[in-house]
Amino acid sequence: MPIELWQGLLIPFAGTTLGAACVFFMRNNLGEMVQRALTGFAAGVMVAASIWSLLLPAMEQAADMGRWSFVPAVVGFWLGIFFLLGLDRLIPHLHRGSAEAEGIKSSLGKTTMLTLAVALHNIPEGMAVGAVYAGWLYGDSGITLAGALALSLGIAIQNFPEGAIISMPLKAEGVSKSRSFLYGTLSGAVEPIGAILTILLAGILVPVLPYALSFAAGAMVYVVVEELIPEMSVGKHSNIGTILFAVGFTLMMTLDVALGA
Repeated sequence: MPIELWQGLLIPFAGTTLGAACVFFMRNNLGEMVQRALTGFAAGVMVAASIWSLLLPAMEQAADMGRWSFVPAVVGFWLGIFFLLGLDRLIPHLHRGSAEAEGIKSSLGKTTMLTLAVALHNIPEGMAVGAVYAGWLYGDSGITLAGALALSLGIAIQNFPEGAIISMPLKAEGVSKSRSFLYGTLSGAVEPIGAILTILLAGILVPVLPYALSFAAGAMVYVVVEELIPEMSVGKHSNIGTILFAVGFTLMMTLDVALGA
């Protein structure tokens, strides 16, 4: 695999790691308003990435199907939705601010389940990066290296606050700085793993690339609607989440169009 590929796969993970490192140089926990704003920003980035970096290239990749070129995008999108729905039902996890765990019953600790909750929606982000880089390597969808890098940068930017949202509350609850940093970092470790597996699959079965792109889009949209939008809208003054959603959306859109052209 070319060095550009490894760099692109590790950039999002670096964003999570840097965010988790906030425990070492920030004294106070992130305020509720700040967390809602950052969650809204992440949601905006993910929705824009789903459209410009995944669904549109999936339809371009299937352009030889003519008027039916939407089929891989629709099928892949719904497969991604059902995949995340299944993981959501199976993996024990606990969302921030929730008192009741989701998934199968487990004796796992609160810290572990909070980490699993973030790791759960990092899976489609890793798959999205892997699918786009697979499109650059194997496909004929017009995906450029700069366009793939734009997605990596966009995911990394929204991963920074995600790492902090895991590590800072853990520190506030009495967990040591080093362990808080470790849990925050581990929540993003699934991204490069998911990306590599997606690239390997697309390399073996190149015709599945449009489905892989739209699969990642469906998985990310599931996370946004199921988890991020409710979190950014809770409580008073929830319009801050909506505003940052728009900021994240336009930033990701700008990155993709400017760098992917």
